Amino acid sequence: MRKTTNDEDLAEAAANGDRDAYAALLSRHYDRLFAFAFRLTGQRAEAEDLTQDICVGLPKKLRGYRGEAKFTTWLYRIVVNAAHDRRRRAATHTKAAEGWGSWERDRRAANDDAREATSWLEAAMVRLKPELRDTAVLILAEDLTHGAAAEVLGVSEGTVSWRMSEIRKALRALAAEETT
Repeated sequence: MRKTTNDEDLAEAAANGDRDAYAALLSRHYDRLFAFAFRLTGQRAEAEDLTQDICVGLPKKLRGYRGEAKFTTWLYRIVVNAAHDRRRRAATHTKAAEGWGSWERDRRAANDDAREATSWLEAAMVRLKPELRDTAVLILAEDLTHGAAAEVLGVSEGTVSWRMSEIRKALRALAAEETT
């Protein structure tokens, strides 16, 4: 291609697959693209990434260039749109990361609460009479039915139910002691 070929003709040729025309357009406008991207982003690395992304996607976009605007005007629009897209993606990513951060804080707080409740319950269980503690472990920790716990303990199911009632009373009393 001769240097006198205008941008619009080069763009049309590049859109039709002419690699030399595309190379000529990039040669002419790469520095301008980068400088504009740098002014939009304010960061060299970000501008380099943005310019690279634009150059990768430009052959496809050239097919949509109709020549209604000056090529450089159209190219500036491409850079502005790419910069806006990049900012939106970054904002979405940041928002998502913050969302996970609050989710993780909430999860840890819930785990801490559960750990604290378990620690309290373990400490309170030590203060129960041994037969009540055995019953509580089978029902609460091992998740046995009253009938199954009764069989393990060699007592009636009614006795297990009575013991669970006594356990609830004792735990309420221990909790009340701690709050007063």
